[in-house]
Parts: sequence; structure tokens; C-alpha cells
Amino acid sequence: MHTYVKTLQKVADRYAPSRVLSFDMVHVFKTLQLIQENGHVSREKLCEDLGLGEGTIKTLVRHLKMQNLIESTNAGTKMTKKGNSFFSELLSSIPSEISLSKCAITLGKFNYAVLVKQMSSMIKDGIAQRDAAIRMGASGATTLLFKDNKFLIPQTDFDSLKDEHQLSEQMIKNLHPQEGDVIIIGSDNYSRMKAEFAAKSAALITIMNHEKH
Repeated sequence: MHTYVKTLQKVADRYAPSRVLSFDMVHVFKTLQLIQENGHVSREKLCEDLGLGEGTIKTLVRHLKMQNLIESTNAGTKMTKKGNSFFSELLSSIPSEISLSKCAITLGKFNYAVLVKQMSSMIKDGIAQRDAAIRMGASGATTLLFKDNKFLIPQTDFDSLKDEHQLSEQMIKNLHPQEGDVIIIGSDNYSRMKAEFAAKSAALITIMNHEKH
């Protein structure tokens, strides 16, 4: 799975002597996600849903085309056969996500959770995930491990949702966690988009780190 994330990173790399890019691999991930959900997508919608300018979107689309992951049609940008296969594999590691209300374990007004499959062994103290979230401009991230049907704080046996029964049920119903899965909650006080991108960036970094050990 590391190679799939590396491909996202490659799309987000600049090609010399081009200027420094203003998008990250999480924007590449979200672009493919939007295309998959809608069948095709316009550049206007990408600008709106990614919070990026028209010139940046144009560069992002060009880089995706260079990897033969997307193509342009009269209806808009859609994924190629290679793109569909590629993204389906990637989603097998990040299969579910959900917006969350503010609660005792979240860090901001806006909170967004993603599930990362079978990565609990790679989580130390959650600092790497927090740092990935902060790099996206968000307030931070909360990382939880799913074990024995509980949402545990890393390096502890503390059930973080012991007194948050409704939230626990909501996460189990919508994220469908299994033993050994990781839940990363991105948070921000001002932007739902930043909270979402924070969680997804931290998830991608977690997968990247898995292959380094």
C-alpha cells in the first residue's frame, strides 16, 4: 500500500524547474475521491471542494494525467481504468470516514474521523499524526486504536469513549472498525475542510510510515 501513497506524493511533487506547488498529496487523494463519488468532476468543483485556485487545480490535473490516473472528457475530468484500480486499492486501507460533533476527545469545533485498516501496530504516541494535521493548518489530530471493541488512547488501556456512548455507537456504525484498526480525528476551530484534510493527511502519513519499519 506504501507504493500507492508514494504515487500520490509523486503527483504532488514539482517538476523542475517549476515553482513550489501549493497542493499536497491529500489534495490528490481528495481529487480522486471526488471523481469516484461523482463519476466525473469539473475544475470549478475541484476549486470549491479543495479550496485551491484555478491555476493550482490546472497543475494538479496535469500531474494526475502524467500518471495516467485521470482523463478529460466533455462531461469533465474522470478516472482512467488505471486510476479506478489504483484508487480502489488505496481505499481498501482508508475505507470509511465521518464528520463528528465536538466532544471530550476532539480538539476543535469541526472534527472529521477516518479509519485506517490494520495499522495499530504502527502507532506510537500519535505525535506523527498530530504533526501531519498541523502541517495542513488544522488544530491537530486525535488518534485512537480499536481493540476489544473499545477506542483506546495509544500506549494505554484507557477507553477514551467510556463516557461517550452515543459517539462510540456512531463511530462503530459508520466507520465499521475491526480489531487492530486506527481511527484518526482531525480537528479545527474554523474549517471543516481543514479538519477533513488533517485526518486524511495523517492517515496517509501513517500508511507511509508502515513501510519504513
